[in-house]
Amino acid sequence: MATPMSASSFIRALKNEGLTVVEVGDWRTHNRNHVGPWGPVHGVMMHHTVTKGTANTVRICRDGYAGLPGPLCHGVISKDGRVHLVGYGRANHAGSGDDDVLRAVIAEKALPPDNEANTDGNRHFYGFECENLGDGKDPWPAVQVEAMEAAAAAVCRVHNWNGPSVIGHLEWQPGKVDPRGVSMAGLRRRVDERLK
Repeated sequence: MATPMSASSFIRALKNEGLTVVEVGDWRTHNRNHVGPWGPVHGVMMHHTVTKGTANTVRICRDGYAGLPGPLCHGVISKDGRVHLVGYGRANHAGSGDDDVLRAVIAEKALPPDNEANTDGNRHFYGFECENLGDGKDPWPAVQVEAMEAAAAAVCRVHNWNGPSVIGHLEWQPGKVDPRGVSMAGLRRRVDERLK
């Protein structure tokens, strides 16, 4: 169980991991905390955006859309590897997912199949949306995947977590496929290597 780091600690952790960070507007106080708590936090969740173009992607992830207000994550990882901070606190990214998966993340054990949606993930996960159409054809540039690794490792380093604390949306919520085209097992291995 961990208390979320402060916004200042979050940006410092990302920069310390070598990431280029872009601050978007009032990201430090832009959140959904008025609808529920954020924390304790237990892991990092990766997504794809199903959008094209960095400016458009960042705008949608910051502002949300009809039926799902923003922020839709904490950071947007663009194809050039930059991390655009759009919110901090509770964000509409994880939705409801499987309590067995959450227990596995907390224990840093192998993930069971996600076959329920009975637990509030927005409360418990840091979220990164990664610019990609999610159609299995849109490429994942190496610099973007490296930034995903670095961003996840940055959060894990602060909380003394390891690779098993990093999951994809598809491992949390039944029916989700993101981040399609990125091996989460491979990303977890990369995070562990980086944290050595």
